[in-house]
Amino acid sequence: MLSEEQVSAIKQQLIEHIEKSFPEDKRQFAKEQIYRMDAESLEEFLTKNNFIAGQNNQCIFCSIISGEIPSYKIDETDEAIVVLEINPISRGHVLIIPKKHAKEKTEEEISEEIQKLTKKSSQKIKTRLKPKRIDIILSPAFGHSVTNILPIYTDESISSKRQAAKKEELEEVQRLLKEDAKDKISKPRTPKTKTTKTKKSFLKKAEETVKKFEQNLWLPKRIP
Repeated sequence: MLSEEQVSAIKQQLIEHIEKSFPEDKRQFAKEQIYRMDAESLEEFLTKNNFIAGQNNQCIFCSIISGEIPSYKIDETDEAIVVLEINPISRGHVLIIPKKHAKEKTEEEISEEIQKLTKKSSQKIKTRLKPKRIDIILSPAFGHSVTNILPIYTDESISSKRQAAKKEELEEVQRLLKEDAKDKISKPRTPKTKTTKTKKSFLKKAEETVKKFEQNLWLPKRIP
């Protein structure tokens, strides 16, 4: 049975897909049908139709991976993708989704790849969004061992309330986490010394003074 968090996330993904791909006269009815589904009916719907909104007979996560369902991608490897959770518990909540179902790949191989992406993504979140800490939670669903990377700012947990994020908010977080800006190590600047300049200036003035002195010097005529 799907958890409450999974139901919320899947419904939101389906609604977004309906908004983008369904004829205008059918959107409202389709969205109402999705909203009314409980966990059991939603799972039955997805199982029977293998995600009916798609055209390639893919599960919902495979549809995200293939790009059939739009997502806010943060990172990607040959093995998995990292996307923003569109119903986040906190700012910067991301999902790591393996590209293949668990039955198609050994747990050890998935774990190694996920560990690398988890470490990399967590470091970006920690550096750029400044949470108190980061929690890592596994949420297996539809054959994918999905990893939640959850930034904790106050007392959030995986069971905390989710809220649909605005497009602008997601785009901003995506920009922050996708940037490959390297931390610039500034070299210590050697303060410019004024000694040389001052010395040259002093010598120049002294030379000019001597010349003027020589030009204006009056001496009495020598008396034999």
